[in-house]
Amino acid sequence: MRLATAANEVYKASLAVSELLGCKQCGGGRGQDEELGIRIPRTLGHGPSRFIPEKEILQVGSEDTQMHALFADSFAALGRLDNITLVMVFHPQYLESFLKTQHYLLQMDGPLPLHFRHYIGIMAAARHQCSYLVNLHVNDFLHVGGDPKWLNGLENAPQKLQNLGELNKVLAHRPWLITKEHIEGLLKAEEHSWSLAELVHAVVLLTHYHSLASFTFGCGISPEIHCDGGHTFRPPSVSNYCICDITNGNHSVDEMQVNSAGNVSVSDSFFEVEALMEKMRQLQECRDEEEASQEEMASRFEIEKRESMFVFSSDDEEVTPARDVSRHFEDTSYGYKDFSRHGMHVPTFRVQDYCWEDHGYSLVNRLYPDVGQLIDEKFHIAYNLTYNTMAMHKDVDTSMLRRAIWNYIHCMFGIRYDDYDYGEINQLLDRSFKVYIKTVVCTPEKVTKRMYDSFWRQFKHSEKVHVNLLLIEARMQAELLYALRAITRYMT
Repeated sequence: MRLATAANEVYKASLAVSELLGCKQCGGGRGQDEELGIRIPRTLGHGPSRFIPEKEILQVGSEDTQMHALFADSFAALGRLDNITLVMVFHPQYLESFLKTQHYLLQMDGPLPLHFRHYIGIMAAARHQCSYLVNLHVNDFLHVGGDPKWLNGLENAPQKLQNLGELNKVLAHRPWLITKEHIEGLLKAEEHSWSLAELVHAVVLLTHYHSLASFTFGCGISPEIHCDGGHTFRPPSVSNYCICDITNGNHSVDEMQVNSAGNVSVSDSFFEVEALMEKMRQLQECRDEEEASQEEMASRFEIEKRESMFVFSSDDEEVTPARDVSRHFEDTSYGYKDFSRHGMHVPTFRVQDYCWEDHGYSLVNRLYPDVGQLIDEKFHIAYNLTYNTMAMHKDVDTSMLRRAIWNYIHCMFGIRYDDYDYGEINQLLDRSFKVYIKTVVCTPEKVTKRMYDSFWRQFKHSEKVHVNLLLIEARMQAELLYALRAITRYMT
């Protein structure tokens, strides 16, 4: 397939710097770049992810038939094979659904013009200071004919897009504050007003890119070599290594400088897995023996909701957005705050009163046909995805653990399931894992490699990527529930 071949060549081209730099070990000649009169950049990162060793990520050219087709589809749709795709391909079934949904949102028939779609993607990613996504969509925005002046700052975009800034801000950081008044303000802005169909398209795009920013930071996605931060002209200051290896990201300084003080013994991390599986077994036995009352279930939800407010990272300092990102949104000081702080009480969002399956799905599908179906499929794949493994164990039912992760995220957003025992969350999710979850979902720009390394230390990287898929889909659904409920209230 020509597209697949093209994708392969594009990716290999970004790694082929060694052919020009050369070295004694590989037999390549030196000085070829000088003869050409050009400076050759080298990749600054070490593969698609800063958190996952490159040797553990599928290499283009070694994929099976299904993944080969996915790479070709990604290249055909985006004109590139980006690092997000190369990490998501740990889970091909999800990646296929993700690419199909994103392609529909950005390129197929819909209420919004193409340049608006990419600009909304820029606005959404910028709220989390995700320069990786901002850079990709700046290029896409210009490619589809977007006005370069808009990129100088949100104030240079049309008033209609500027009006979306408030919804973008609240949806990204405190979605429980969205009201029908936010919706009314956008739909009744005279000559700058949005139609209901346009607004639903915009809301889906905003939630998609807020969540994708979480995935980008949560998996430590590295910039592509052609983007800001993806390359350098400085030679690596590491001795005794082939410059070709370093250029291609086969060795990282992190791998070479082992800090024994921060290491955790294999036996300790093995014990963590065994302890988690034992807790799952005990909880299943308790479920079989007795069922808590509705009052007790409600009480446990309130306890977990309060406790979630006190989960925060030791790296919880403010992150100042760079100018090239912050110009795409207003009110740079506005960020995540727990919903019960500042002396205000936010009513619990009961899924029994308004849920995705019975309410949100049909509203999206009515106003933006087929998108509800695509999003629903993506939610179900992420939630139900399992290989029945946990670290070194096989034939494991992981449904209890997956539900605890999903419901913990919704709990942080004030969303409650009446039929779920929130006491299970504290049994299954330890503090380091909760810190990682809350940071990825609420303040992804603050995620560090230390946080990624500190939870589930015996689990495979593919399992941690799966965790991130659960996090971003649960987050997207939570944001959608609040926005769509506000739209429904406006319509009624």
